[in-house]
Amino acid sequence: MDFLNPVINGFAVVLEPTNLLYCLIGVVIGMLIGVLPGLGPAATIAILLPLTYNVEPVTAIIMLAGIFYGAQYGGTITSVLLRLPGEASSVVTVFDGYQMAKQGRAGTALGLASIGSFVGGTAAIIGLTFLAPIVASFALDFGPPEYTALAMLGILLVATISSGSKAKALIAAALGLLLATVGRDIFTGESRFTFGSLQLADGIDFVPIAMGIFGLGEILYNLEERHRAAKAPSKVTNVWPSRKDLKQASGAIGRGSVLGFFLGILPGGGATIASMASYAMEKKRAKQPERFGKGAPEGVAGPETANNAAATSSFIPLLTLGIPANATMALMFGALLIQGVTPGPQLVEQNPDLFWGVVNSMYIGNILLLIMSLPLVGIFVKILRVRAAILAPVTALITLLGAYTINNSMFDVTLVVVFGIIGYLMKKFGFEPGPLVLAFVLGELLESSMRRSLLVFGGDPTGFLGRPISATLLVVFVLVAVLPGIRSLLAKRKATTASAGSANNGTTHNVKEKV
Repeated sequence: MDFLNPVINGFAVVLEPTNLLYCLIGVVIGMLIGVLPGLGPAATIAILLPLTYNVEPVTAIIMLAGIFYGAQYGGTITSVLLRLPGEASSVVTVFDGYQMAKQGRAGTALGLASIGSFVGGTAAIIGLTFLAPIVASFALDFGPPEYTALAMLGILLVATISSGSKAKALIAAALGLLLATVGRDIFTGESRFTFGSLQLADGIDFVPIAMGIFGLGEILYNLEERHRAAKAPSKVTNVWPSRKDLKQASGAIGRGSVLGFFLGILPGGGATIASMASYAMEKKRAKQPERFGKGAPEGVAGPETANNAAATSSFIPLLTLGIPANATMALMFGALLIQGVTPGPQLVEQNPDLFWGVVNSMYIGNILLLIMSLPLVGIFVKILRVRAAILAPVTALITLLGAYTINNSMFDVTLVVVFGIIGYLMKKFGFEPGPLVLAFVLGELLESSMRRSLLVFGGDPTGFLGRPISATLLVVFVLVAVLPGIRSLLAKRKATTASAGSANNGTTHNVKEKV
């Protein structure tokens, strides 16, 4: 009963009219953003951060969380109808979803995606409800050495697991750590990298970086990389899948729920990786893998279930350990700090209304999304036709106005523009912005925890190895750092051996011909 009381109180929090309204606003904005290719939940949350300043913390986080998991629903609509993934996690849905639409089964594809998304999201919320308090109670044993090792591991995992060049991801993470050191030294008070600027004396605020890199940077990049126009198929009919389709997709939905839940928890994981892993798993398990890419229901249901489950479970490391699992969670971390709430093991005990209010709002949000996802298809397709030349300037203006209203400072606006240009250049040259933002968010935690640990250990770094949890995390850190290098060396050695073997075979063959 002690466990159930805060959970029940959490429902009382989310059922307050204001919180219900903001939950609805969040999921509607999330669906809309999911439909619009390119913008994404991270950019939207970054743009809306200033609007949360005058809102109660639990209300603000309920809305921002709704945007995140709502975007997973919205991205499906354009993937199926227009062959345009509105969200990165919906890329694989294009393969079979659009083929189903061409066969006149767009309604079935959207119905399966909605059911799978609801089941995956709900299953992950149930897992979050039971697992998060256990993780939080375990994490109460964490001290500065454990947080140092955990922050290092989180940054490394995001940098090495993320798609694209690993070297570029590590460079982006290093830049994020460098930006985190700007301002006064937290121990000595000495100025670092301020170049005599009083505005930089207190460091760079998280909001201008997030709004610049994810907001303005995405807008600039998407203006250059405009999506081609696409014609929507005929009317969406027969939304409820047939018994045969449900039977085919039921296994994929179950497996996607479990796979997405666990991949969402991992630092560097998230909805995109979960959806791709689910698609690969379903294709590998299928008795007729050739059906995939030609309209297989499992190819829609599995990934859509997995990405929603992962989007929900990624809140576990954020709320219980204070470690964002991906770039969007880094923005959520920043939003909590702005509200004066520190995510971590103490959150469940010290602020149960916020913790359980946010968790339980996801039950309500998923029900709202299931109800709205199909009736609003026609409206979202019309919104998609708004020209980028109109949409981009309006969004950029909102971003800059939001940046100014934080402190009524033109310096913040200048920072947003500077980081917007940096974000655009990063995207253009293949640098992922996620590791930079995550490293910036974790930079202060890493520095303060490491220096406190060294003070405790008398400057002896081997003290980290004397504590079981920090030692284990550091061993995992070393393995993650070293394994890719070992794998590439083994691959090169294997390739060299194979080429040498083929050369020897060629020489032997020539000798035999001469004989």
